[in-house]
Amino acid sequence: MNNLNALIIIASLTTAAAFGGTDNFDGTKLGEAPAGWTAIQTGEGAAKWTVVQDDSAPSKRNVLKQSGVAKYPVCFKNDTALKDGFVAVKFKPVDRKEDQAGGVIWRVIDADNYYVARANALEDNVTIYHTIKGRRVAFQNVDRKVTSGEWHVLRVDFVGNRFVVTFDGEKVIEATDESFTEAGKVGVWTKADSVTLFDDFSWGGK
Repeated sequence: MNNLNALIIIASLTTAAAFGGTDNFDGTKLGEAPAGWTAIQTGEGAAKWTVVQDDSAPSKRNVLKQSGVAKYPVCFKNDTALKDGFVAVKFKPVDRKEDQAGGVIWRVIDADNYYVARANALEDNVTIYHTIKGRRVAFQNVDRKVTSGEWHVLRVDFVGNRFVVTFDGEKVIEATDESFTEAGKVGVWTKADSVTLFDDFSWGGK
């Protein structure tokens, strides 16, 4: 897929979204997972998804925080069903030794089956994967500086088997995959012991 086609995909999804929204978590009770979301993990461990206050939040003051330890903590919005569209989030990797990752997931069937694109502050890269029956497999990766303790923006536009990943406003990945073709939910993702904050989660499409 050339750059022109990628830009056409992004433009068409942005302007022709059938439905969508933004969740900045400011209406959620502190200390709990956001209402209407499934807060869980892929594989072993125990994710901990809670809404907390953070003075650095892009839209003050609440953020969604993942502070548990699990194979892949995931949190997806129950009332979404997108086949073609976009998903985006602002995220801040905060702490931990094994991983400092933040990601978005789409075409989510359940906690074990979905697409994910993530950025990792310990590895300084952005990667797109499919996760099938709990097994994550990368199909494209690019080196990019991901600074711990700073807010970043991650977005994926998807139409059919084509995906465009944008990190901090720069298109970094164009990829194709046919693992999941039907509509699914959208959400956010981390890995292992990552402590990560999320804000301004947005989605749109049909």
